[in-house]
Amino acid sequence: MAKAGRPKKEFDKRAFVDLVGLGCDQKDICWYFRDETGKPANVNTLTRWCKRTFKMTFQDFFRENSGVALRIKLRKNQLKLSEKSAAMAIFLGKQYLGQTDKVEQTISVISDETREQVSRLLDGLDTGNGSPDSEGNTV
Repeated sequence: MAKAGRPKKEFDKRAFVDLVGLGCDQKDICWYFRDETGKPANVNTLTRWCKRTFKMTFQDFFRENSGVALRIKLRKNQLKLSEKSAAMAIFLGKQYLGQTDKVEQTISVISDETREQVSRLLDGLDTGNGSPDSEGNTV
């Protein structure tokens, strides 16, 4: 015996996946799947279709798949742009290749004795009296 009621609404599965991949929300996707009169698809109908087709709610499917196509397209555009833009090439190198701008710093550690000798030498230069010997006496 045949089931009573309206036939179940079907949507283009590939178009649906692509739209979610571009980050379109439920309202956007319903607008895309307009009927002959231009009326958007019903949100509840789309939700039921998603559950029937993918065995998960729209929100779960969206959470797992939103923006995938968009990220792929952006990466492709960035890679192409990096061929002409040094800044983009540097950015991508830092993001994907772990490259960094390294600033080298050298820190010298001097002993207290050496620090005292330097201090005495500088004191002697400030007074204009000449340079001190190893005992701190002006020569």
